[in-house]
Amino acid sequence: MFILAELQDVVRIEPRWFSKDTGQEIADELNRKFANKVLHNVGLCIVLHDITHVGDAYIFPGDGASHTKVRFRFVVFRPFVNEVLLGKIRSCSQDGVRVSLGFFDDILIPYHSLQHPNRFDPKEQLWVWEYESEGEKHDMFMDIDEEIRFRVVEEVFVDTSPTSCQPKSPESPSEAATNGQIDSPDPVPYTVRGSASESGLGLLSWWGGG
Repeated sequence: MFILAELQDVVRIEPRWFSKDTGQEIADELNRKFANKVLHNVGLCIVLHDITHVGDAYIFPGDGASHTKVRFRFVVFRPFVNEVLLGKIRSCSQDGVRVSLGFFDDILIPYHSLQHPNRFDPKEQLWVWEYESEGEKHDMFMDIDEEIRFRVVEEVFVDTSPTSCQPKSPESPSEAATNGQIDSPDPVPYTVRGSASESGLGLLSWWGGG
């Protein structure tokens, strides 16, 4: 679920911080810049792990701050395909179930990747697994905040930098969900898509909580 990403950047330190420990100030600046940010094709940055190289510091005319090129490693959330994760149901719509890990909310389990047969209950706004056992049918509701186990099947990165923004035609809700934009009018930079259609996947309560 977490990896160490090797990155590099130029860190700018203002003159008022020159009296502080340089290494600590560089670390603080890297955390301020990258923590809780999504890097395209890298993942969600969590926290700085270490600094592997610090180059020379330069001060440019008209700017009293120092500029230092550094290489570093950041703890990044980026689950691998087929990894099994545990989260909580955040919301449901006709397109599927959205799951939260607490620190990351952009996880979508499409309706066709839920346990079958299933249906969407428009009154409750919940998905229901129509489970059949010994000739009897049972409605297994997927309630909000229930713990759910799912398998990662795909990750989707969308470049949301200003230079990548191009006019687009309006999308229907189903098209938006397919592109990872469920319940949000703005582009989502990183979406994880999952599946809960296998035995043992789905709500923990279905399998005895284990």
